[in-house]
Amino acid sequence: MRKYILYMLIFFLPQCVMGQKKAISQARDFIKSGSSLDNAEKLMADLLKDSANRDNEKIWMTLFDAQQKQYEQGNEKLYLKQKYDTASLFNLTRRMFATLEGLDSLDMKPDAKGRIKFKYRDHSAELLNQYRPNIYYGGIYFIKKQDYLRAYDFFNTYIDCSVNPMFAKYKYASHDKNLTQAAYWAVYCGYKLKDPQATLRHTYLALKDTAHANLMLQYLAETYKLENDTVRYIKTLWDGFEKYPTFSFFFPRLIDNYVQQNQYDEALKICDTALKSDSTSVLFRYAKSNVLLLQGKYSECLDISKSLIAKNDTLADAYLNAGLSWFNQAVELDKNLQMSQKKRNKILDCYRNAMPYLERYRALAPEQKSKWALPLYTIYLNLNMGKQFDEIDKLL
Repeated sequence: MRKYILYMLIFFLPQCVMGQKKAISQARDFIKSGSSLDNAEKLMADLLKDSANRDNEKIWMTLFDAQQKQYEQGNEKLYLKQKYDTASLFNLTRRMFATLEGLDSLDMKPDAKGRIKFKYRDHSAELLNQYRPNIYYGGIYFIKKQDYLRAYDFFNTYIDCSVNPMFAKYKYASHDKNLTQAAYWAVYCGYKLKDPQATLRHTYLALKDTAHANLMLQYLAETYKLENDTVRYIKTLWDGFEKYPTFSFFFPRLIDNYVQQNQYDEALKICDTALKSDSTSVLFRYAKSNVLLLQGKYSECLDISKSLIAKNDTLADAYLNAGLSWFNQAVELDKNLQMSQKKRNKILDCYRNAMPYLERYRALAPEQKSKWALPLYTIYLNLNMGKQFDEIDKLL
């Protein structure tokens, strides 16, 4: 059996070596002539699929030469404004990185005495440093194409250079001004892909990009929500609200969270805090009117709603809250089984006061039938408004 194995090795190894040499020679000829460069790249890539060939430095270097030559030809066409696929150029750049990083992994292997002597690292790093800006711009390009997966891969490659020992002398972590923006865009791509792992991978670095810090916190919050991590979700909403109270994302979701838990006092505190940062905000004032309505503080809700209407008489939801402030009072009074005429008159007055607000809301938001139809039905019924009652009855 051993003789058989030895025979097979003796027979096949020379053939494998000859196959390697032939493929490398053919690829070198393609590179030298500047033609069939894609075939030259494929020949080398196919060789590297076999793990037995991955220790051959010539294959890695030939592969890179084929890619670099393609890049130079494509770049020249773009410079001369000739027809060329821009995406191909960016993809070539990323393949060049993968190739020389693969060669560097081979370069890092210790010799028989355990020593590591880099033959290619400095030259490889110098070459890739020149092409590295195209990794960043490639990411931007694919974001514009809404190819978020590919864009993420580009930004990830770009960022990883800052911790790759191969590029240590360039000190990207402290000198690269685009690094935090690249991290932000990587987070953005992960967020668009709904991939929590990709979104969170470069979070720490991305939060240093002050230009997008509010959006970063939004993406983090939504990612935590996607993972059903309620504690982190609420904490991030609070972080965002405290730092950016007027940013549209954090405030309404915080309010919604506490309203759903019937924690109206907490929701009201948030509204008051928000109003300190912008006392004229329609969103903050309307939200406060909502919370007051839920608390049964109808007079205060009505005051805010009327002030909103005075500023903008087309604000539909302000009419709804004003109308419901009156309507809810009537409903609560009507629950009392012992009804005096005085109390009955007060109920009817509440319905009369609610009616113009709710009718105006209906006119402004006819599609919101679920909000205005039943209250108006009740009002018309109690006020004996037969024509209006019949009309709303048909709708229901």
